[in-house]
Order: sequence, then structure tokens, then C-alpha cells
Amino acid sequence: MVDVLGHLGMALVWLAPAWYFIDERQTAGAFVAASFWFGMLPDVDLYLSQWFAGIHHHGIFHTVVAVTATAVVVGPLLGWVFAELDDRTEWFSTRGVKNAYALGVIAVWVTGVAHLFADMLSAPDVSTRIEPLWPLVKGPIVYMDVLWYQSWWATWGLFILGVAVNVGAWYWKRESDDSSASLTASE
Repeated sequence: MVDVLGHLGMALVWLAPAWYFIDERQTAGAFVAASFWFGMLPDVDLYLSQWFAGIHHHGIFHTVVAVTATAVVVGPLLGWVFAELDDRTEWFSTRGVKNAYALGVIAVWVTGVAHLFADMLSAPDVSTRIEPLWPLVKGPIVYMDVLWYQSWWATWGLFILGVAVNVGAWYWKRESDDSSASLTASE
């Protein structure tokens, strides 16, 4: 398991394709900035385990089923924020986006699955192994002990990679926006 920054970095990496699919640069930037925080959502089990017996870290909340259920419940709230931003600011425009609520669900689901993947890369050595496909598949699906538990270089490396990919996408989107504007102006 990487630390918090590593999970947020993995969420940033997994959200990077949004720059390709969302038409406006500011909207893509606002989407990524508002969404990557949900990369920590599966770790809600750390807090819930203090209040409820039977809940443990890397348990039910670290499954695709739980991530999907959370995305269906929390995602529309994030979508509502996106819709409100559309009404109040130029930084987020749902023009070209069919449904802000669907964007919210996608954001929470993608970042949750990114969290599971980061834990699959690093959890097996010291921590409890996750069973991401439970209840369909009992037990871990693959052992990928690639990163050491709470490795500072993996944590910072993932975060720096996530930031770099999104900054690169920001500039790529600016270049593509500038090219389309110049093509439109010349016609």
C-alpha cells in the first residue's frame, strides 16, 4: 500500500484520459482537480473499523463491488457539484458533456479502482491482501508485490507522475485548442 500521496497520484494517472474526452481545457482541469481526491475513498474502512466490528482495512471497501456502489451513491453528488459549477463559473462547462451526474459517477469509480490497483501493487508484503473481485472471486486475483509497503519513492513517484501527466495534458490541450482556433479563424 502506498501512502496517501501515492493513491492520489495513481488517481491522477487514471484520470488523465479525461483530457482527451472532455472538450474544453478548463472543464477537463476542473474535472481532474475535483475528482482525484476520491482516490482515497476505499480507505474509509480505516475509520469505519473503529466503530463497526467486522470491518477491516483491505476488506469489503477494497472491492470493485463496493467501489461501484460508492460511485453510484457519491458520484451523483459530485455530478451535482459539476452542474452547479456550470451555472456559476466559466471554469466548468457541461457543454459537450451529456450528463454532469454521469461524470461524477465515472470520476468516483475510476479513482476508486485506481486505489485498488495501487494497493494490488504494494499490499501483499506486509498488509492484508485485497480481494478486488470479491464476491465473484474469493481471494486475491494476482500477487503483484511490485512496491514496498509505504515506500516513499513509490508514493512520491506516483504523485509526481500523476501531476506531470496532467500538466502535460493541460499543455497538450492548450496546443490543440490553439490549433483548432487558428484553423477556424483561417476559414
